Amino acid sequence: MQKQADVNMTFESFAALYEKDVNPKLKLNTWLSKEHIIKKKILPYFKNRKLSEITARDVIDWQNEIRTLTNSKGKPYSPDYLENIHTQLSCIFNHAVKYYGLQVNPASKAGGMGDEQPREMLFWTKEEYLKFSEAMMDKPLSYYAFEMLYWCGIREGELLALTSEDFNFEAQTVRINKSYQRIKGQDVITTPKTKKSNRVIQMPDFLCDEMQDYLKQLYGAEPDSRIFPISKHYLKHEMERGCKETGVKKIRVHDIRHSHVSILIDMGFSALAIADRVGHESVHITYRYAHLFPTRQKEMAQKLSMERSA
Repeated sequence: MQKQADVNMTFESFAALYEKDVNPKLKLNTWLSKEHIIKKKILPYFKNRKLSEITARDVIDWQNEIRTLTNSKGKPYSPDYLENIHTQLSCIFNHAVKYYGLQVNPASKAGGMGDEQPREMLFWTKEEYLKFSEAMMDKPLSYYAFEMLYWCGIREGELLALTSEDFNFEAQTVRINKSYQRIKGQDVITTPKTKKSNRVIQMPDFLCDEMQDYLKQLYGAEPDSRIFPISKHYLKHEMERGCKETGVKKIRVHDIRHSHVSILIDMGFSALAIADRVGHESVHITYRYAHLFPTRQKEMAQKLSMERSA
């Protein structure tokens, strides 16, 4: 049936075909996330059903059962996670519709399972960051890692993949062309998150000086060795330590990226310029920060008045 791509095959058989088609196109960590949901949340319910016989009613029954499940702490799944589970089921049916002749996507007809809630966007002001960074000065590795995160707005994986070869101190730039992941106990270097993530970032003068000082401390390091041989867990632990010592509000490591965007917005840079610097795939992503952009209505009115009287 798989060879004939018959939609009367079982859902389990089609899931194996879906993996064969999709897995080679994805990064390992992306596929592992999808695979976990498929094996733990979808296959136990649908595996023996014929793909073509699964209806929207069946999907609704599955949704109701998934909603009763709890996480490792005994709490119901968040709306975001429920929607993520439903989206994965819908992706499988979409694949069958697009490439294998299935007539309709029952998951799409059934509708979503949870409302995707926009996460509150937390960030540090420059004053908060500077206060936090003082607590990091007792550990140079931590201090310079957070300096790169805050003043360049790079992602954690991009930071942890950096090598000395990525820096051009004459041009005052750092090249972002890879990302670090820890997968199944192995260090894995992948391409960045998106095509736009491949970029060259201009560094401020003081950061160039700091990073040159830091690299001089790495005696015997190979040009292609990671200059921050730490984990995301280490960064999280250090953030918690710094927040506790300084009283600065707790945010996620990823929120430091939001903090970089917020300071650029405050300095008056356009959404397009910011998107290019931080590697947003679309300028629309940058517009999610719209609530941080200052209103310029009064300034506009004043300039229009000046223009009229000129």
